[in-house]
Amino acid sequence: MGSMVDAALPAPTAGAWLHGVVRDAGPATLARIGGMDGGPVRAVSAAGLVAVVSTAPLDEYGEQPLRRNLEDLAWLERAARAHHAVLEALARRGPVVPARLATVHTDDERVARSLTTRRAELVATLDRLTGRGEWGVKGYLVPGATAVGAEPVTAGGVGTAYLRRRRAQLNAREERQRLISAAADAVHGALCEAAVSGRRHPPQDRRLSGASAPMVLNGAYLVDVAALPRFTELVGSLGGRHPGLHLELTGPWPAYSFVAERPEPALTVREPG
Repeated sequence: MGSMVDAALPAPTAGAWLHGVVRDAGPATLARIGGMDGGPVRAVSAAGLVAVVSTAPLDEYGEQPLRRNLEDLAWLERAARAHHAVLEALARRGPVVPARLATVHTDDERVARSLTTRRAELVATLDRLTGRGEWGVKGYLVPGATAVGAEPVTAGGVGTAYLRRRRAQLNAREERQRLISAAADAVHGALCEAAVSGRRHPPQDRRLSGASAPMVLNGAYLVDVAALPRFTELVGSLGGRHPGLHLELTGPWPAYSFVAERPEPALTVREPG
């Protein structure tokens, strides 16, 4: 009889989109943070930790609908912005371990089970992030190529002069690229020394960065709150020392770059199994 009752239970219609994990989050705090479904986010507590989740209707966030939606760039951008807004709000109140975009559990029990299974890792990460923030430093190439003067035509003729000019231009370009690369390395090294930790991400394409100049440094740095004035001053000083680079400080961000890597794809749909 029990199995017949279980079989008659309706299938779940909503799952849980995981935003991140914190030590604590009061109902009043969560009530002010809008989630993926337009309503407030909510807490799933287990193992002394709190997972902050959005109710995720499975007709939009279930495995198959979600996979289709992730191919829609407009939908993906809206989802990423909503996910980030929750994490940003949580990070203003204390350390948060961000979940990867599109990590969806089909019920709260699976969210709680994940907290219990990963408790040691999550607690260690929260401890490491306490009193610290992630800051980004992007370095852009300052426009302005070195002018190459016209050479007089010599006995070799016009063709020979052209080849010499072309070779000089290529050599100058290669040297400029080498110097810029060395400058970006030096900036990143100096910032890592002033930070708790640093990560260097691949430079963003201009279409993503929105900048007209090419990006040559895309660094993320975990900085103690007390050391932030010195870190900010260092960014300005390094910009003066390396005039070929325009440095841009951004943040603070949720600590996306400083959570433990997990053997999961960046876009994860968690279904029963």
